[in-house]
Amino acid sequence: MLECIDWNKTPLIPVITQDIDSLEVLMLAYLSNESLTLSLQSGIAHYFSRSKNRIWKKGEESGNTQALREVYIDCDNDAILFKVNQVGVACHTGNVSCFYKKIDFDSMNIDITKAKIIDMPYSAIDKLYHVIQDRKTQSKDVSYTASLYAKGENTIGKKIVEEASELAFAIKDNKSDEIIYECADLIYHMLVGLSYKDISPDRVMQELNRRFSISGLEEKAKRKG
Repeated sequence: MLECIDWNKTPLIPVITQDIDSLEVLMLAYLSNESLTLSLQSGIAHYFSRSKNRIWKKGEESGNTQALREVYIDCDNDAILFKVNQVGVACHTGNVSCFYKKIDFDSMNIDITKAKIIDMPYSAIDKLYHVIQDRKTQSKDVSYTASLYAKGENTIGKKIVEEASELAFAIKDNKSDEIIYECADLIYHMLVGLSYKDISPDRVMQELNRRFSISGLEEKAKRKG
């Protein structure tokens, strides 16, 4: 199967994941050569996240794993179908399937009445980032985040600078409650900035993990070079 795919032409191929019992389409993701190999070897679905720029095991944080039962490749050798036994739900929002927003062709409105959000075992940063991403489709008149998107990168950048200054003054004044509050504001606006550029906070975490192996002085020296 792996040799059928021209990975040089298609380094990432789409994969549709389907519940083997109900046949419900659960999600669409992407596979690299390595993630497909890991999936076949382990029997657990592994995907390649374009936003995180890394391989991720489905359910690595939530525990909602997918056990592979059948794997198909399409006629053009550039798409895959996974049939799985889903543990828990497939979507990070708490919905069984990622395809829960229905388009009404008459009015062209998206019906999100079935979008029930439940508390999932993701970090607060991940949950907030997903909420911020969801605000991209909302009206600027009803969402502060959407209004920031509408105003663009200059306004988003100014808000980050503003919140950073307020955090600095709170630290200088030695006011613990204000430090926490202003830090939360800064993190939120930083995440808006990342979301605006479609950069997952996981990419930042990867960079921080990389820096554990080198000293701060060495890192600064490399940047100057």
